[in-house]
Order: sequence, then structure tokens, then C-alpha cells
Amino acid sequence: MRTVFVNPERCIGCLQCELACAVEHSSSQDETVAFLETPVPRKRVHVEAGPVPTFAFPNRCRHCDPAPCLQVCPTGAITRDDEHGLVLVEPRRCIGCAMCAVVCPFDVLTFHPLADGPGPDIAVAVKCDGCVDRMRRGETPVCAEVCKVDALVFGELNELMTAGRLRETGAVLAVAGATPTGLPEGDPLAGWRAWGGAIQVAAAAATDWVAERHVSDGAIQGNGHAGSSPPGRDESKGEPQ
Repeated sequence: MRTVFVNPERCIGCLQCELACAVEHSSSQDETVAFLETPVPRKRVHVEAGPVPTFAFPNRCRHCDPAPCLQVCPTGAITRDDEHGLVLVEPRRCIGCAMCAVVCPFDVLTFHPLADGPGPDIAVAVKCDGCVDRMRRGETPVCAEVCKVDALVFGELNELMTAGRLRETGAVLAVAGATPTGLPEGDPLAGWRAWGGAIQVAAAAATDWVAERHVSDGAIQGNGHAGSSPPGRDESKGEPQ
């Protein structure tokens, strides 16, 4: 199956994919006038900030199979293109109930009025359609076409994953070859030995504490304060001897 694969470690957050996506889905498909259209064309891919300032992630629809959004849509507005494995939204059938957004595990759906929607002021579900028209013409999805760092690449999924594994393996081997990996100086089991010794010391201390408690409890039993009669008193008669 041919699809767009994300390499998040390569994304530099340039937003070229977002701009190209919005222009591709505009009426004019001209970046010089697309922003003047009403309603404004909307992007289908979302570059989101990562956990650190230098990290970004181009989030897009995964076209799940089975697709939760397709399963819950009450009007049948969401369908699947079996030829290309794409989950598509028919804007004129969408009622904006947002059930698809509720069940989407990747948070890729937004709601905006569209030029081909039911009305200029009616918000409908907007998501990646895999550039289905371009794919039917044998072209590459526009987000992958404009990405300069291969954060978004298009091809056979298994081949892309294999290439990714080879790239990561090569990077690991390169680092391993450049960095000595000899054994640390001294006993390599020193840490484990110290840990075992600490456990033995703790166990001995616990045993001593239990023994002291037994001795202390026995002394209390014999000093008249717990479980014994005061000296010189006959409990059977309640009178001093």
C-alpha cells in the first residue's frame, strides 16, 4: 500500500506542508490568490510543537482500517476509497456533529466551512484526503512533494519502514564505531556486590531489632505493668498479703 510516512525526527517545523496542503485544496490552487477566497481554504496536515523547542511533528490522518470515524458517522459522510486505502469525507453530507473527532485517536479532524460544503457558514469535518485526486493521476501527495527534509515521504509502506530501520541501524553502528565501549575500570560487578552487602546489613539489623523486642516484651511481662500482679497482693482475695 502506498501512503505518506512520517519521519518526525527530520521535521524542522517550516510549515511548507501546511501551506501546500491549503493551496492544493483551494478553488484556484494558486498560492498568490488562494488566501483571498471565501471561505478560506483549510490545511489538512498540522505541524504541532514537540516536547522540546527544536522538535516538531507533522500530524495527519492515518486512514485507519477499520476507521473509528467511519464507523460512528451517522450520515455516512465518511467513506473509504478501497483502491487507494483512503478515508474520505463528503462535505455536503456532513452535519458537523463531531462524533468523528470524538473517536479519532490522532486528533486530526477540524471543522470549518468549505467551498464544496453545504453552505458558506456551515462548518463541516475537515481532514486529510491523501490528495486523492493527485493519486488518481499518479502523482505524489503535495505535502510529501514539498517537504525538503523527507519528514514526509511517499511510497510503499513496508519499503519506507525498511528504509527507516536501515537508516536508524546505520546511525547506531556509526556511533558505536566512533565511541569506545570497553569495560569500566575495576570490578564490573562492584555495584551488584555493594547492593547485596547492603541487603545483608539491613537483614541483620532487622533480626537484631526483632530479638530486642522479644527481650523487652518479656521484661514488661515480669515487672507488674502488663499481665502480672503487683508484689505483695493476693488477687484471689483482693487484699495485701
